[in-house]
Amino acid sequence: MATGVAASSFSALQEPEAIIVAPTRELINQIYMEARKFAFGTVVRPAVVYGGVNTAHQIRELSRGCNVLCGTPGRLLDIIARGKVGLSKVQYLVLDEADRMLDMGFEPDMRRLVGSPGMPSKENRQTLMFSATYPEDIQRMAADFLKTDYLFLAVGVVGGACSDVEQTFIQVTKFSKREQLMDFLKTTGTERTMVFVETKRQADFIATTLCQEKFPTTSIHGDREQREREQALADFRSGKCPVLVATSVAARGLDIPDVQHVVNYDLPSNIDDYVHRIGRTGRCGNIGRAVSFYDPDVDRELARALVSILSKAQQEVPSWLEECAFSGSGPCASSSPMKTFSATDSRKGRSFQENTVQNPPAAQAAAAEDDWE
Repeated sequence: MATGVAASSFSALQEPEAIIVAPTRELINQIYMEARKFAFGTVVRPAVVYGGVNTAHQIRELSRGCNVLCGTPGRLLDIIARGKVGLSKVQYLVLDEADRMLDMGFEPDMRRLVGSPGMPSKENRQTLMFSATYPEDIQRMAADFLKTDYLFLAVGVVGGACSDVEQTFIQVTKFSKREQLMDFLKTTGTERTMVFVETKRQADFIATTLCQEKFPTTSIHGDREQREREQALADFRSGKCPVLVATSVAARGLDIPDVQHVVNYDLPSNIDDYVHRIGRTGRCGNIGRAVSFYDPDVDRELARALVSILSKAQQEVPSWLEECAFSGSGPCASSSPMKTFSATDSRKGRSFQENTVQNPPAAQAAAAEDDWE
């Protein structure tokens, strides 16, 4: 505003000063809503584009004026290709969940974006990247998008779990997960709980099962219609459905007040996704609680990273998890047919016990999805 920036609806080509990109529709819409709050009562106008919504409607909204354009990669590039958005005035390029935006899924789109006609060079714009996790190989790649003298600002431990989240692990077999989940939900009452699974089919199945057992539950994943996804989040936020079953599409960035619990029904295939998932609780200084079901036949490769995360967050590491992490390919604990283990929450003294039955190796769950549109 100080430099005379103001939205204009008199041009068919909108030239925003800021472009913000995020990997999922729900996250980019959340960012857009925050931008609306900051811009309220000013001449600065934000706009949003993402898949699953009528393109013509979004173009009409865009044509009313746009200074801050929020978008998911696919729809954003489509709008630019249609000649509705010019990039010559871009001063700020923001990548939220930057490590996800620069991995093999989104990296080609990001390179297409910065290489689009009219986009100022990296030395002539300010590029900002945000994430709770930042693997070293992605940090090196990020240099391609940043000025040579860029700054790296770390708050807390990069890639570490928030110490405000109490992490508990229960060793299970794939056949006992459902019973364990229901037992846990019986103790939470109406407290908001996010249950993460690895596949879309599993999300629907678990949500249906919980509804049949009288737990008000909804679900969110990439195969649901956009209006269904938005309704699911609204029902969860309002408390109408205090249980939300989700794939990793809801793991990053979503800021939902008063999520008291996160349950990793299926642990993710990499530690960064685990850090993001449990970050849905324990936000803004509140204490959160994350309970993860650990199946030694499926999750063993994650064990060492989990031990490291727990240690860095100054949380108690269950002895059986340490044994899993450093025992090679052998069993995690006693090879007797049934063994009782406990993982204790050191801050509040809670203890969870699990009867674990040996079972044949299970296939790794299919990778969870993000949005490209």
